[in-house]
Amino acid sequence: MPIINRIAEFHPEMTAWRRDLHQHPEIGYEEVRTSGVIADKLREFGCDEVVTGIAKTGVVATIRGSGAGADGRAIGLRADIDALPIHEETGLPHASRTPGRMHACGHDGHTTMLLGAAKYLAETRNFSGTVHLIFQPAEENGGGGRVMVEEGLFDRFPVERVFGLHNWPGVPEGNFIWREGPIMAAVANIEICVTGKGAHGAMPHQGNDPVVIAAQIVTALQSIVARNVEPAQAGVVTIGSIRGGDTFNVIPEKVRMLGTARWFAPEVGDILERKVRELATGVAAAFGAEATVKFDRLYPATVNEPESTRMTLDAARAVTGEARVHHMPRPTMGGEDFSFMLNAKEGSYIMLGGGRGPDDPQLHDAHYDFNDDILPAGASYWATLVEQLLPRRG
Repeated sequence: MPIINRIAEFHPEMTAWRRDLHQHPEIGYEEVRTSGVIADKLREFGCDEVVTGIAKTGVVATIRGSGAGADGRAIGLRADIDALPIHEETGLPHASRTPGRMHACGHDGHTTMLLGAAKYLAETRNFSGTVHLIFQPAEENGGGGRVMVEEGLFDRFPVERVFGLHNWPGVPEGNFIWREGPIMAAVANIEICVTGKGAHGAMPHQGNDPVVIAAQIVTALQSIVARNVEPAQAGVVTIGSIRGGDTFNVIPEKVRMLGTARWFAPEVGDILERKVRELATGVAAAFGAEATVKFDRLYPATVNEPESTRMTLDAARAVTGEARVHHMPRPTMGGEDFSFMLNAKEGSYIMLGGGRGPDDPQLHDAHYDFNDDILPAGASYWATLVEQLLPRRG
């Protein structure tokens, strides 16, 4: 079964939906217009139930199949809906109309593909049982997946399994990539504040320069993975921001550093946290200064359950052909709060390629734009997954 003909017919509609969402990006927990558009379309499609306000701006729609004897079976399909605090530089006609806000990760496309599946499933109902369509806010550092689960998502909408899908511009368009076990990393935010003593830049001996101390800390942090994590394991510690001082010739009193840590095995996460704290405070103390450390664990690793992953493979192969479904040899160090849903329910997360060529902008790039050509493949994947897992009887 290739791309579903009915879904291919409304490809232009999906493209228009996606570009409208792209023009009006909203960041985590602020997706008021976005969730309103989603809810209106789901009601227009004839979904049996549309519930808003979950995790503030999340939406869940329910569609019941027409087949008999489903024995209460249900599955969940999830798409993320939030944008990023990035200023768009694509120059496209449908570029963001909100300065400093941009759909730079393709969540506008994820939302649209699930809406396309909703339109088809509500129209055809060629399955037994129930599908819950989960439109989740605040994936980008907001932990919307965790909040939805904590607010009783799966108590209100019980499912056997839950599934996620992400576009991947580094893979040729229309190809799927998959793996069992860990597919995306656990994530922590790091904040280190170094307090020294300010002074005139021409008289550094009268102060205690936190900029120099911060530089030493950054260098020391690079030894954590190299000399504390078993080489067969994976870990990352990156400092992405160092801020302190306001002018050329003044040594500031404080420097603030922001960074991220990534890992798969829980014990590696423990090592990273312990060593970040020890090194930052120890280096600062060696210079007669003080450092405070926050190591905020955001998301656990995203881990695919094997049986659910085999189900996703069947659906992907049905849509795009076996030759275009590829095993992913290594997980990515990117993070995903879909992990909270996979900790609550069995399920799996798969990637759909959207790449047009080797020079394509990648995710979180100010020049990135979701590839609308893959919308029918993504929507067909969702619809096929439902029809395969909840086959129509009677």
